[in-house]
Amino acid sequence: MALTESNMPGLGMKASDFTLPDTVSGEMMTFNDIKGMKGTVILFICNHCPYVIHVNAELVRIANEYKLAGIGFVAISSNDAANYPDDAPEKMRLVAKVLQYPYAYLYDEDQNTAKAYEAACTPDIYVFDSDDRLFYRGRLDDSRPGNDKPVTGKDLRLALDLMILGESPLKKQYPGAGCNIKWKK
Repeated sequence: MALTESNMPGLGMKASDFTLPDTVSGEMMTFNDIKGMKGTVILFICNHCPYVIHVNAELVRIANEYKLAGIGFVAISSNDAANYPDDAPEKMRLVAKVLQYPYAYLYDEDQNTAKAYEAACTPDIYVFDSDDRLFYRGRLDDSRPGNDKPVTGKDLRLALDLMILGESPLKKQYPGAGCNIKWKK
């Protein structure tokens, strides 16, 4: 496991469209299908990463809370499932059901969506405003496996609250950190 930080693309970046299969429903989904009225959160995650496992429950809590405020959520796995079979679509489907993901869990097999978003690690979190412009990117909070800090989601929650209130993005945003995306060779 190589600890990798987010790339931190520039705020204001326009969300890229995608058409990816939802591993739970089997339906193809686009950005517009998951977009929320007040904003959209894209989570690049995977099944096997200990950093994702560490925060999964909080991601589910935040999605359940903020969906009620008009925020859309989606999770995307872009890992090479041939070399990392725990991240294969059938395993993604199982994890989504067991953890009761309140969002679609899409599989980015050709990895083009991860490249379009400049995703680098899991988890890698992107928040887009109602105009589909990047408002926040980076970490959930400062908790990491083994550092004894509680998982609170404070950084993502603050960004979502500011966006919903029509405030400006946080000036200081911290990169997320986790396992690198498993790129195909």
